[in-house]
Amino acid sequence: MLVDFAADVAATPIQVEAAAVAAEKDGYDGFGAAETKHDVFPALALAARATSRITLQSAIAVAFARNPMSVAVLANDLQLISEGRFQLGLGSQVQPHIERRFAMPWSKPAARMEEFIRAIRAVWATWGGGERLAFRGEFYRHTLMTDFFNPGPHPYGNPPVLLAAVGERMTQTAGRVADGLLAHPLTSEAYLRERTRPVLREARGGDLGDFTVCLSAMVVLGADEAARSRAEQAVKGQIAFYASTAAYRPVLELHGWGDLADQLNGLSRRQAWAEMTALISDEVLDTFAVTGDVAAGVRSRFGGLVDRISLYTPYDVDPALIARVRQQL
Repeated sequence: MLVDFAADVAATPIQVEAAAVAAEKDGYDGFGAAETKHDVFPALALAARATSRITLQSAIAVAFARNPMSVAVLANDLQLISEGRFQLGLGSQVQPHIERRFAMPWSKPAARMEEFIRAIRAVWATWGGGERLAFRGEFYRHTLMTDFFNPGPHPYGNPPVLLAAVGERMTQTAGRVADGLLAHPLTSEAYLRERTRPVLREARGGDLGDFTVCLSAMVVLGADEAARSRAEQAVKGQIAFYASTAAYRPVLELHGWGDLADQLNGLSRRQAWAEMTALISDEVLDTFAVTGDVAAGVRSRFGGLVDRISLYTPYDVDPALIARVRQQL
């Protein structure tokens, strides 16, 4: 496994830049930045200018908040700025955010995402090969590209496209049209082994080959028992938050916790966060987060299942602890 560093989800673009510089200095293979309070593309542009070796990944950029042409341009430019080190990580987000936060259309998310990625590739093909742009789909139409707006062939080639997926349909989409899959932090060894990878293999004709599976794994780290206890509570809260989303119910169902997903969903509508966290047992924690000897746990759970991994710590933690795990991995 390659070991990546994930920036804090609330980091500003300047903080992302500083974190990327530190990650490169510390020897990480890659660096990922999320899109929550800030746009991920300016942050990674700053990181690209400030680094020279490390892989840079949008993890994730919200596809349906944009259109294929705008994403094709952004990714093309980041690949240029980074001199070929960019990975375009895309995700769909969920219906309420797309419709109510971004005021964009939502329908058939897996089919829409497949068309979205195919449209991006069609735009890149026009720039790279000179053929006429003539993409006509159910959701997107791109039929105009003049020389004035055409950047031409990319000196570093097109960036790989990685797709965030949990359910079977989106995982199938990733296998068909993407170069890799971004597994959600709310996953387990069993879900990857029994659900995700078989679906990917089927979608790709039985051969994962150079297809990349990435995971941001929730872990519990602390310098002493008190710190580890605080970390456990924070991770339980994060698990409760994720598990309350209907889209992630299949992961809990695999482990027989469908009723828990329903309870959490109901409580989330009342924003009863403390009650939700209290429902996460130690068994649930140990299923979705690596505790104890984190490096050994990551290797035993995910070795052979994922190609790139980062450590997800939704709490304050001594950077030296994370660095130690990276060195052990």
